[in-house]
Amino acid sequence: MRKLLYAVLLGLVGAGIVHILVLMMVPELSERDAWSRLSMASDLYRMTPLEAESGGQPVVKSVDPLFLAAACRFDLNDGIVHVQAAGKVPFWSVSVYDRNGHNIYSFNDHSAASGTLDTVVLTPAQMLEVRRQLPDDLDGSIFVETPIGEGIVVLRAFVPDESWRPAVSRFLEQSSCTLKEL
Repeated sequence: MRKLLYAVLLGLVGAGIVHILVLMMVPELSERDAWSRLSMASDLYRMTPLEAESGGQPVVKSVDPLFLAAACRFDLNDGIVHVQAAGKVPFWSVSVYDRNGHNIYSFNDHSAASGTLDTVVLTPAQMLEVRRQLPDDLDGSIFVETPIGEGIVVLRAFVPDESWRPAVSRFLEQSSCTLKEL
C-alpha cells in the first residue's frame, strides 16, 4: 500500500511540474501572441489601433473598457524609434515591451515635460551616438534606453466618459512612431 501511495504522489508532483512548465512556455511558443497579431495588422513603425474597427475583431483585446490603445512594432537594428502624440487627453501612458511581451519600461503624462508625448526608444550603443550630438528635434524627449532589438510601444489613453471618446481617438490617430537613422 505504501508503494502505491508513493507512486501516486510522485505522479501527481510530476504532473504538476509538467503543467507549470507548459503554462510558462505558452507565450514563447504561441503563434497568436501580440507581436504576431500586430504584424498581421500593420507594418513596423506604424501606430495601429488595438480596438476593433467597424465591428471586426480587435488586434489585442483590451482588459479595461475605459482606455483606448494603439501600438507600434519596431526594430532597433534599423535605427532609433521616435514616438510622438499631440493633443490633450485626461491621461495617457506608454509602455515598451520586448518581442515576447515582457514590459521593459513604462511612464505616463506626469513624467513628460508639458504633458505631451515625445519619447525615443534606443539601445545603449545608440544612446552613446545620440549623446555625442543631440539632434534638435529630440531636445526635450524622454529617452528609453533598452537592450532589446525588436519590441512594441503601446500608447494608452483614458476615456472618462463617451464625450471624451472622439478626442482620445483623435489623439491616438495622430500619434506617430517613426524610424530615425543615426
